[in-house]
Amino acid sequence: MNPIIRMTELEHFQELKQKVLLKYQEHHLFFQGTWKTFSSQDIQNLIGLIEEKCKQTISEKWIYTHLKPETNNKIPRKDMLNILSEFVGFSGWDEFTFEEKNVQTIELTHSEKSRTSKKWFLFSLIVPMVLLVVFLSKKEESKPKTIQLNNEYTNEKVNAEEVKVFEVKDSVKKELEVKEGKVQVSNDNTKSKLVIKSPFYKTKTINLNSNKTILQFDKIDLKPDDYAMMLKAFMLSDIKDWQTRKEQLNKILSDNLEVIVMLKDDLGAEYFNKNEFSQKLIVPTASLKKMKIVEIKNDATDKIQFIRIKQE
Repeated sequence: MNPIIRMTELEHFQELKQKVLLKYQEHHLFFQGTWKTFSSQDIQNLIGLIEEKCKQTISEKWIYTHLKPETNNKIPRKDMLNILSEFVGFSGWDEFTFEEKNVQTIELTHSEKSRTSKKWFLFSLIVPMVLLVVFLSKKEESKPKTIQLNNEYTNEKVNAEEVKVFEVKDSVKKELEVKEGKVQVSNDNTKSKLVIKSPFYKTKTINLNSNKTILQFDKIDLKPDDYAMMLKAFMLSDIKDWQTRKEQLNKILSDNLEVIVMLKDDLGAEYFNKNEFSQKLIVPTASLKKMKIVEIKNDATDKIQFIRIKQE
């Protein structure tokens, strides 16, 4: 009978932990760490994913006790193992260990001659496959990757005029064209960063280590800046309740607000403080709707402290 290498239950559990981490990365593409670097926010995200898929709850303390450690001295309760196994696509712990045994089982051949013939047979199969993969990879590298930029809350594509996307490669910063909420990123093996800026969304930076990393992204969600979105709505909407709008503006605008309006045809700029700018928004004019916000900065309390506007 051929010798067989079998995994212990602890080794099965380590494999399950790795699969849970990979499943988490499918939902949170930007996380590229390990259990050791798994943050408290990542733990909350994982708890939510498990509740959504398995209709079961795992506590934060349990994750710190059993998943965060690099090594484990004992196996957790089977009911918890069943939940994690279901999360990664199995009916439970029994099916997971059964499948892992099949994957990990190694049967030794009876003779060196048999092993040699199998090696040559596999070699004859693998070489053409490797050549095909290399060819397809080279072909794929020549194509830029198209990525959709979406509002994280509404899942709608962002307005192309409201975002700027920069690719930083070898300390060289290049602005990319955003068209219909989509951007094309170069697809090669060079390390680079994607920097997305907008007056209405939180700045986002993504490290792109290789073309394999780029290929993971079909879309990128941008988190809206709530106060900036409210300000844009005030500038575009018709007034209905000026007293309510005045109170809302007071909440989102810093007392030290500075507003710079760049005039058309290089005629200079106008300066407004909080009271002056609020008055323009409370009693809107036709010219107000022709103004376009190009930059917003917030203070330490997240109130809007600086606004740069272009007159169109």
